[in-house]
Amino acid sequence: MSTTQKRQSPYSHILPNERLPEWINSSIGKASELEQVQNLVKKHQLHTICEEGRCPNRGECYAAGTATFLLGGSICTRSCAFCQVDKGSPSKVLDHQEAERVANAIKELRLRYVVLTSVARDDLPDHGASIFTKTIQAIRNVVPEVAIEVLTPDFWGGSSSNERLLAAQKERLIQILNAKPICFNHNLETVRRLQKKVRRGATYSRSLNLLKMAREIAPDIPTKSGLMLGLGEERKEIIQTLKDLRAVDCQYITLGQYLRPSLAHIPVQHYWHPQDFKELGDIANELGFKKTNSGPLVRSSYHAEES
Repeated sequence: MSTTQKRQSPYSHILPNERLPEWINSSIGKASELEQVQNLVKKHQLHTICEEGRCPNRGECYAAGTATFLLGGSICTRSCAFCQVDKGSPSKVLDHQEAERVANAIKELRLRYVVLTSVARDDLPDHGASIFTKTIQAIRNVVPEVAIEVLTPDFWGGSSSNERLLAAQKERLIQILNAKPICFNHNLETVRRLQKKVRRGATYSRSLNLLKMAREIAPDIPTKSGLMLGLGEERKEIIQTLKDLRAVDCQYITLGQYLRPSLAHIPVQHYWHPQDFKELGDIANELGFKKTNSGPLVRSSYHAEES
């Protein structure tokens, strides 16, 4: 499979069941702010999850001095059913200038808070951990005052669980945390029952354990996770997931509505009402999360700087 070839989706034949509800509405922000960031990203040959993922809040975030950079190229080795990012076999030749270009773009855009995320790179020996650390160092060399949050994959190296794989995962996590990001973010995405259907290659328990290890390794670095709602989960399952996250001392949480990027992606099963998001946010606060962002258009990096 070439690096640009997309895998065929099992959902491509399914038509949307309904129109978007009236509360799904977003401001794209000022055209000048959008254009400025888009031009800079193109100039530096970079990728942002804001653009790759068609985030509805990108104009607002750009205006607030925040952006989320997608590292490791634009081809993901996993095929999650919800994600807009292209899937396939990425080039094994890494772009060694990417980190410097990200740093220079941040300086030129005068960003104050950046989130670094990446495609899953299961093809690499360290699963892309060094891509994060190299980029963090490059940013601090150019713009040391910028706050850096990381939103990582699970850094898992196989389909089964054993001590060797767990040790390798922990090693990669330590490498990331030693770089001292301001926050460590890893998304559960959905409830336990729907994991296999939604997050191919990841597991619920593995992700919870990653967040738990992060707190144990670096208790001074807060952890964060996020859920997409509307994939068929029940309210009681959402609450149980929130409890599971608190059980591993996850401190920040985002709850947002899943919006189907295209007919090639898993369909929306339910549009949760804004009042539901408010109530779930209140429950999260009662459970002890230090910061909760809950709303139809909330995404994992939404208002990240406020945390």
